[in-house]
Amino acid sequence: MKSRWARVALSAMSFSLAVALVVYLPQILHVFTGATVHWHEIIAEFRRLDPPMIALMAVLWLASLWAYTFVMTGSLPGLTHTQALMMNAAGSAISNLLPFGGAAGVAVTFGMARSWGFGAGAFAVYTLVSGIWNSLFRFILPAVGIVCLLVAGKTTDPAVVTAGWTGAISLLVLVAAVAAALYSTRAAGLLGRWLDALLRLLPRRIRPADGAASARLARLRRDTAEIIHKNWAELSAGMIGFLGLQCLIMWCCLAATGTYPGLAETIAVFALSRVLTTALVTPSGAGIMESGVAALLVGAFGQPASGATAAAILFGFWTYTIEIPWGGLALGGWALLRGRRPGNASPALSEHARLP
Repeated sequence: MKSRWARVALSAMSFSLAVALVVYLPQILHVFTGATVHWHEIIAEFRRLDPPMIALMAVLWLASLWAYTFVMTGSLPGLTHTQALMMNAAGSAISNLLPFGGAAGVAVTFGMARSWGFGAGAFAVYTLVSGIWNSLFRFILPAVGIVCLLVAGKTTDPAVVTAGWTGAISLLVLVAAVAAALYSTRAAGLLGRWLDALLRLLPRRIRPADGAASARLARLRRDTAEIIHKNWAELSAGMIGFLGLQCLIMWCCLAATGTYPGLAETIAVFALSRVLTTALVTPSGAGIMESGVAALLVGAFGQPASGATAAAILFGFWTYTIEIPWGGLALGGWALLRGRRPGNASPALSEHARLP
């Protein structure tokens, strides 16, 4: 009970911090950039939004969610795109409400997957593959943002240019190294031996038999590699489509508020926004992302403070706020359809799911 109340208190504090960061966004922006803006100016920017532009943002948002379902169906064969849409919405809603909400989101999506006939083994592979693909592209995005700024000549200081190219290349090399490790049997075996050594520190009555961790890791790696080898194109296309459509939403937010700084700068701002969502102080980096985006637009790209702040908040709405009620609808729909099993689930996958 104490642990439960501690989690509730931590969640309330984290969510309250996110709200406070948004409420005091004008003051935060002033601290970092010296720009002065008031809420009535920001609200005036929202009132100038055209209905056609809002409709376009909504279409792009729905399209981005559909694009991401290809990552999910590629990671979990037998999952339909409609089921993937529901799982993604529900998991995102939970993650957006809680600090460190990713684990809770995974628990919810696991329950949904189980209700459709997928077992723990299949879901473990799905979680690993989709997590790997998300992580790889989170490393690629900053590198792309840096390269865009350098190629566009937005940075002229030789030291900054050198540091930028060094950072971008380092990130891409890291991604290549991780990708290579996924195919390395030797690396998987080494990780398994390390895990066995750690498990030997546990009390004898609860630790697994020697070599059990290595065997499980080897099997998990084999199943993961099989999915990656077969569906890497679908996984990559889904991530590129998802991020590309979200970047278009960012462009719409900037254009609608009169703060479009250029293509290279827009990609850089979008890359920063995605990096800041990994901040775990608030759910999905809410408040932190808006502050960072507004500060970059004003401080680095010279955009008006009122429009930049409105654009940051508007983008946060389409990538965070709206996912909460959308996820609630998805959970409600799942509850009505609970117990239905996908007719195209792979028999081989079902057998794998029953493995211990």
